[in-house]
Order: sequence, then structure tokens, then C-alpha cells
Amino acid sequence: MTEHHHHHAHDAGDPSSLRVAVITVTDTRSIADDEGGAIAAELVVKAGHSVVRREILRDDVEAIGASVRGACDAGVELVILTGGTGIAPRDVTYEAIEGLLEKKLDGFGEAFRARSWPQVGPRAMLSRALAGTRGRALVVALPGSPRGVRLAMEELLLPFAAHAVGLLRG
Repeated sequence: MTEHHHHHAHDAGDPSSLRVAVITVTDTRSIADDEGGAIAAELVVKAGHSVVRREILRDDVEAIGASVRGACDAGVELVILTGGTGIAPRDVTYEAIEGLLEKKLDGFGEAFRARSWPQVGPRAMLSRALAGTRGRALVVALPGSPRGVRLAMEELLLPFAAHAVGLLRG
């Protein structure tokens, strides 16, 4: 079974399959060289979910907010943002989505920083990774680094995403 067919088999109403948006926030990359976003999308599909939206946005609070609102309004169930979660002046992903979240999942950012500590030490505290809900969607903001994306996806997000969305579906 090809990845393409696998991808569409899950569109046919498999309740454990999620409709996912992968949004990369960066001023320096394009889809062609967006390694973090590519890793997130690849792991989503490998887990049996569908990437229904993939985009690159510049570090702009309004653009990020509009994209997340649009994805949630369009029925996306998991919005994954990569990039813009540090403390550099242009890192505004946290500011863009924090106010859009109806219920914050503080444990996600805490777990990410705890899991990152063995790799990067005290620098883990510079991450503002976060997660929460908006309507029936789970929204998560991950770092832009490929290593950070892989860690967050494999060890934290994918193991609980389908369960969380199941709860949001009611």
C-alpha cells in the first residue's frame, strides 16, 4: 500500500485518523528547505493521519492567528506549528496563538522542556512550546529545530493526539 493510498484510506471516516495542518513559522525558509515542517508532516502521515494543510508563514502575529483560526474553522482537528517559540525578537508564535486557545494544556510545554533538558540542558527553559484547544481542535506550537520537532512529535504529541481529539469530539 503506498503512502498516498494509506493517506486516503484514513479520510474515509476512520475515527482515529485526524485532519492535520502543519504550519511553519519562519522568515528564512521555504517549503523546499523546511526540515522541521517536513518531519512533522511525515510523522503525522506515518501515524495514519492526513495532512490537509501545509504552509509557511512569516513571523507575524496577525498572519499566524488568521491561519490558526482558519484551520480550526475549516474542521482541522490538529494544528501543528513549528518555529517562533523562542525568545528572539522575531519569535512571536506564542503571542499569536496563546490568546486563541480556549483551554491551555500547560503539561505539554512542561513535558517538552523536561524531555529537552537531557539534550540541551538549561537552554530547555528558553522554549515556549505550548498546546491547547480551540473549539474541537488541538493546537500545538513546537520549536523549529528538526531535533525538537521530532522529539515533540514522537514522544509527546502523537502518543496522545488522537485521544485528546476524541475527547474534544465529545
